[in-house]
Order: sequence, then structure tokens, then C-alpha cells
Amino acid sequence: MTSKSVPLKMSFGLVALLVLVAMALVAAFVRVPHPAAAPGSLNGADVAWMLTATVFVLIMTPGLSFFYGGMVRPKNVISTMLQSFVALGVISVVFYFVGFSLCYGESWHGLIGNPLTYALLRNVGTAPNPAFAAGIPFILFFAFQLKFAIITPALITGSFAERVRFKGYLAFMVLFSLFIYCPLAHWTWHPEGFLRQWGVLDFAGGTVVHISAGVAALAGALVLGRRSTHLQSTAFSTPNVPFVLLGTGLLWFGWFGFNAGSALGANEVAALSFVNTNLASAAGLLAWILVEVVRGGKPTAVGACTGAVVGLVAITPAAGYIDYGQSILFGVLAALISHVAVHWQNSRTTIDDTLDVFPCHGLGGIVGMLLTGVFADKVGLIYGTSTTFLYHVLGLAIVITYCFVGAWGLLKLTDRLFGLRVKLQEEELGLDLSQHEESTYHIDEEYERAYRRAVRVETVL
Repeated sequence: MTSKSVPLKMSFGLVALLVLVAMALVAAFVRVPHPAAAPGSLNGADVAWMLTATVFVLIMTPGLSFFYGGMVRPKNVISTMLQSFVALGVISVVFYFVGFSLCYGESWHGLIGNPLTYALLRNVGTAPNPAFAAGIPFILFFAFQLKFAIITPALITGSFAERVRFKGYLAFMVLFSLFIYCPLAHWTWHPEGFLRQWGVLDFAGGTVVHISAGVAALAGALVLGRRSTHLQSTAFSTPNVPFVLLGTGLLWFGWFGFNAGSALGANEVAALSFVNTNLASAAGLLAWILVEVVRGGKPTAVGACTGAVVGLVAITPAAGYIDYGQSILFGVLAALISHVAVHWQNSRTTIDDTLDVFPCHGLGGIVGMLLTGVFADKVGLIYGTSTTFLYHVLGLAIVITYCFVGAWGLLKLTDRLFGLRVKLQEEELGLDLSQHEESTYHIDEEYERAYRRAVRVETVL
């Protein structure tokens, strides 16, 4: 190891550790009020359902790790899965200290929340906050929204899988959450957010989660560049289809909490969005594998899983606002459009979006947002009013521009400060060994020794 690399490596790890220790001390010794619920102020059924829904959404992140982990080469499985899983730790701490307040704190001109309003969960206790969710503890609303914040940066990782430095990704994840996710959540879900004031509808995160992640993923693929195997047009089959199937099952299961939980209570809207979620996913699954057959191929398990996820993405912004039959159309249209986009991106462009995050999550969210403006009950285009639809179009343009430019800038900043792209030798060895010194398969020991002598692989911290 060179003398220059030691201080850099140690400084990153040491500074990160000291920051974490300082944050822990502040959390332990700074006293902030946590209002307690008054007798009779909570609805037991709503509390029970929202606790359940929060657990459902939590399991989506491990589900995503299996979904992504099954699609990469064996030498990158651990790193790819960890990139999703580690968000559970990083974003939980960030959201506790300031993220929740940026999303839902006192609004500054409908653009961002006051970072001090709910910092360290100040004034967030078991008492409900009627501005956000009457009948459940405000701390439970925090817990539910935290799970959305966790999975969003994890979704992005599929676009630069197999070539991103772990510490660079950690830094980008924090920046993305603070400067892109939190403002979008405020614009869309805070009562004074400007998109919400315009009447833009996003029931459970089509805009805040999937469009933001999909557009940022496109920026990530462009900034990090192409993998060596992509440059060489090296084809490989999906290594672990059972992982993909397991991940899809966990995502589908968790999505019932994602969407039906966004009703924020055990009520008829939760039931409506629950059924709409299942129908859209089922329709997306069928549409994708039928397109595979029409194009002369075989119906594949990975295709079925991809179609199911695209259907889930598309229905997310509309789940509580549309009729059951319309959810099937959401799933079919999103699957058809995403399928064409995946084929076009992989055959007609040089973009190396490793796991097709933008065509599936980005475009799936865009289709869902636009269709919400068409079919939303009483205010959609089919009801003879164009106001909601036009605001959706305008909001979509703002969100895409903000997310792409913002993510591009944050990626460039992260690259300059910490480095984002692994070395070619590290990429060839695999990120499991080069970033984490772990492996799920046997590697030739002589090759590993030669590699380490040649490039002196640095541990991530």
C-alpha cells in the first residue's frame, strides 16, 4: 500500500466513526420533548394496521437486495445486496437527525421543511399529529415514512452495480437523501408543499420514490460509465434466478404495505389500494411474458418478475385514486412501455444501466404519474377536467429536471471527494472481494494473490 493511500483511507474511516460517535452522544444526552398521546386520541385499528404496513415496507429493502443480487455476476452478489441492505442503517440515522424534519417540518415557501422542527424527533411522540395522520402516533408516521426514505436510494444502486466504490456510494446516498429525496417528499406530501398545493397526486411514492430513483439511476449510469464487460459486449445469463424470484415475492408482499399503508389507517381506501396493487402487478407480469412470446422468445422467470415489479411501480401514485379495472390498464401499459425501453436501451444505446433501473422504475413511475392525471377519481382527464393532468405534466417536468441535474451534480461531487468508480483490476476481481473481502464462491488463490500484489487492494474504509 502506498504512503499516500493510507492517510486517505484512515481519514475517511476515522472521520465517519467520529461523526457517528458524536451523533450518538448528541442523541443520548440532548433532551427534546416527545408528546404523549391523550387517552382516547388513538384509533386502535389504525395503529395495528400501520404497524403492520410499516413492517411490510421494511421487508421490501431486503427483497430488493435479493432481486438485484440475483441479476449480477456471482463475484458481485454480496456487494450488490449490501448496497441495498446498508441503507437500512444509514438512512435510519439520517432521517432521525434531520431527514424527517426536512420532509415534514415547518414549510419554507412549500420547498423544504425547517430542519429544526423535528430534529432528533423533537415534538414527535405517541401523540397524533392531525396535519399528517390523525388516529395514529406521530412516531408511527415517522417510522412508516422512514421505510420509504430507505428504499429510494437503494433502488438507484441497480444502475451502477458491479463498478461502484462502497464508500463513494455511502456518501452519495446521504447527499441524495438530503438534497433530492427530502425536498421531493416535502413538495409532494407536506400539506404546504407546492406540488401538493397544485393538486399533484402521488398516493404512495410514484414521484417521490420511483421517478426520483429512476432518473438519478440514469445519471449514475452516465457518470460512472460503462463496465468493461459492457464495452466488450460480453453477454451472460442471469446467474441466480431463484434469488430474483424470492426478491420479487418479498417486494410484492411488501408493496401491500407500501400502497395500502399510505391510506394511513384501516379504512376503505386501504382496501381499494390493496386490491389495485395486486391487479396492476398481475397485469404487468402477464403483459411482459406475453411480449416475450410475441417477440419469438420463451416466457422467462426474470421477465415475469420484471413485469410484476413494473406494474407495482406504475400503480403506486394512483393506488387510492382509481377504480379496480383501471389498475389493470396501468400494469399493462407500463409493462409494454418499459419492455420496449429496456430493449431499446440495451440494443440501440451505449448506456450501461446495469439492471435497467431507469426503464423500469423511472419510466414505470412516469407512466403511473401521467395515468393518475388521466384516471384519478373526479379530477382526472376522463372526468372532463384538465387541470390535474396539466399540473401532473408540469410537475413531472420539474421533478425530472431537478432529479437529473441534482443527482448528476451530487455524483460529480462525490466522485471528486471520495471516488465513485472502482479500478479496472478491482472490477475484474469483483466487488465482493475488492470492496468487502468476502465471497460467495471459490476464486483461484494464485490469481487473488497476484492481483493483490499488483494493485494492493484497499479495503473500503
